[in-house]
Amino acid sequence: MEIDKGLIGGSTVLLLLSLLEESDLYGYEIIRRLEQRSDNTFKFREGTLYPVLHKLENKGYVKSYLSKGDTGKERKYYKITNHGKKQLAEEKEKWERFSLSVNKVIGGGIHAFS
Repeated sequence: MEIDKGLIGGSTVLLLLSLLEESDLYGYEIIRRLEQRSDNTFKFREGTLYPVLHKLENKGYVKSYLSKGDTGKERKYYKITNHGKKQLAEEKEKWERFSLSVNKVIGGGIHAFS
C-alpha cells in the first residue's frame, strides 16, 4: 500500500531531524536510511530531499559542510544544530499529540491522553 504524499510531507521535518540527531549524513545516506528504517515506505528522491534540507538550513535547524567520505569523494554532509534539536523536540511533541488524537478517533475513543 502506498502512503499519501500529504501524510509524508507533514512529517518530513520530523523524519530528517530525527536521522540527523543520530549522526551527520549526506543526501544519499539520508534517502537510504529513510527507506531502510521505514521498510521502503518513505522513498525520497534527491529532487524532493534537497529543497527540504536547504529549507532546514535556512531556518538554522541544520548546517552543511563538505567532507571526504570513506571512498575519498568529497560530499556535502548535514548536521543538526542546537536550534534544530529544539525544533525536533517540538516536532516530536506535535507528532505524539497528533498520532494519539488520530488513534483516539479511529479507535473509538478508547485511548486516553496522558
